[in-house]
Amino acid sequence: MRTPAARGKKREEEILDAAAAVFAERGYHGASTGDIAARLGIRQGSVYYYFRSKEQALERVCLAGVQGFVERIEAIAAADPPLSEGLREVVTGHVGAIVARRDSVIVFLRERRHVPRARRRRINTHARRYERALEIMLARAVTRGEARADVDCRMTALHLIGMCNAAAVWLGREPDAPLERIVATLLRLVLDGVAKPVKRKSP
Repeated sequence: MRTPAARGKKREEEILDAAAAVFAERGYHGASTGDIAARLGIRQGSVYYYFRSKEQALERVCLAGVQGFVERIEAIAAADPPLSEGLREVVTGHVGAIVARRDSVIVFLRERRHVPRARRRRINTHARRYERALEIMLARAVTRGEARADVDCRMTALHLIGMCNAAAVWLGREPDAPLERIVATLLRLVLDGVAKPVKRKSP
């Protein structure tokens, strides 16, 4: 039997998931706490037991959208694996988290600008830490000779994050796109590119 604390935690997670779904579907300005309550079939006042306002609900959803991302990539960077292995772990974890909590990630990407500036700074700190950890991994790969010397680590990190995040938009519309295929395709793009090597004519 669940304890009252466990039941309360479970209910809070359900309301947070409902808020994420509503914000992802309608956007922050198009949604209301009444919409969140209606999604769960509860009274609107019950929502305020967990969130003081729609604004706070948005902040909590945005934080849920990045939960675990930073800790995971910083642990990978600290382990300092070879480039191909490290990127596989990063991409698998990133896209896997999107599959697990797509609504929260979509809200983080699209709606966090509506969180008040002071609290938005806290949310954006997570994004910057993630970018920095990936940039460090790429820079180490250049130093070790695993990546080309002319690689722009900052731009490559941002592009890779953008490609991973894009999966949140089209997941579900591609019937034959399991996680393994998505990860494999992204890694091929980053590590091998798409163009065939140009054969040079012998002099």
